[in-house]
Amino acid sequence: MRGPGLALLVVWLASSACSPGDAPVPFPPEEEPAPSGPEPPPRHDFVEPGEELPGGATTVVDTSPEAFTHPAANLSVERRSEFLVGEAFFEVDWLVAPNARTDRDGLGPLYHAVSCLACHQRNGRGAPPSPGEGVLSLLVRMSVPGADAQGAPVPEPTYGDQLQPRAVAGVPPEASVQVRTTELPGAFEDGEPYALEAPEYVLTDLAHGPLRPDTRLSPRVAQPVFGLGLLAAVPEALLLEWADAEDANGDGISGRPNRVWNRRLGQTVLGRFGWKANQPNLEHQNAGALAGDMGLTSPLAPSESCTSAQAACLAAPNGGTPEVDARKLTALTFYTHVLGVPARQGVDVPRVLRGKELFHRAGCARCHRPSMETGALEGHPELSHQLIWPYTDLLLHDMGAGLADGREDFAASGQEWRTPPLWGLGRTAAVSGHTRLLHDGRARSVMEAILWHGGEAEASREHVRRLTREERTALLAFLESL
Repeated sequence: MRGPGLALLVVWLASSACSPGDAPVPFPPEEEPAPSGPEPPPRHDFVEPGEELPGGATTVVDTSPEAFTHPAANLSVERRSEFLVGEAFFEVDWLVAPNARTDRDGLGPLYHAVSCLACHQRNGRGAPPSPGEGVLSLLVRMSVPGADAQGAPVPEPTYGDQLQPRAVAGVPPEASVQVRTTELPGAFEDGEPYALEAPEYVLTDLAHGPLRPDTRLSPRVAQPVFGLGLLAAVPEALLLEWADAEDANGDGISGRPNRVWNRRLGQTVLGRFGWKANQPNLEHQNAGALAGDMGLTSPLAPSESCTSAQAACLAAPNGGTPEVDARKLTALTFYTHVLGVPARQGVDVPRVLRGKELFHRAGCARCHRPSMETGALEGHPELSHQLIWPYTDLLLHDMGAGLADGREDFAASGQEWRTPPLWGLGRTAAVSGHTRLLHDGRARSVMEAILWHGGEAEASREHVRRLTREERTALLAFLESL
């Protein structure tokens, strides 16, 4: 298997990640007694215990483009066989039914991609299409105002809840998606200029006529899939403890949980996965992706994604009922639970530690919470009781009008997004071949992503905009070390 052995981890931990001439700063220096007066803010310019292993004992060591593809380092040999089964389902290309390969037919009739891997290349993040390209790792969610009986968005009546740009023979694709951008110039306080790209998404070649006029669109790129089981293991009580919907502490941050429908339990529960935390767990996340992205039915999503207006889609053959059976869904869900988190590099480099201090001073850690301990996750002892460093609170935050999609999703408003984890951020270019960030990939770099922040994060953005060039470089060095 591609995962490294424990010996490699020991060798790496014994080596120094510092550049020549850099002095490592492993632990906080002893401080002189503080003078009387107001208590100084806490310091963060030192390495905290366990920080170099963001996934705890699941952490794997790999700086190559395969960094996100390994099983958790503490996964037993016996359980790695199930990982391989799930990996096969994640990577396989699904086929149009009927096909002699009945174990993997049923693609479509409408679909976005032929495999999970097509959108999550090397388990990394997707990107928006370049001008003139068709969409692949970016999808467009659709809904009209209101909510159904479970609180979910109401699908657009003709095209459903997700636009499908591809279809099997005899079924028309729903539409094509083009991206146009407008440049928004700006400058840091020291005068250095920057420019942001504001995207506009244009739908063409609509197969069944125009969308309903009040349709709300939400473009979203594929997110990385490693470390998700650890996020599933974060205790709900801890997330609720962090929530502060009315900003009772007056810090300007009012994160709150989404509340979503769990089809297995038949009740509303806390959401934690997806760009708006609109999925309760990884089984639901996977079943939703199989149905929405590949047109594959499963026990949790047993219906084809055809609407009553799409006669050819409704008449197309399928690959059985369901096309992805419970065994395959279970294996896929296990795989997405136990992908390991890559180790950090350069945690003790002085410039990285300087950037870490600036990250905290800017208030970024109030939403991107650095560390937490997982609880007991049933069926996953390797994920339970781990100290992890994902840099998220899994809560919804108002990010301002600039990033708003105007589309409600259960309890999430049109301006709210779940805080995305930052672990693995520095591996994006190597793994995915690009550095596009945010829900629709509009940011071309980490700094652009910061500059798009608004709403609750506006004060932090302005803090960063006032930093000197040297400070901005240090902040980016820290973020790229994650």
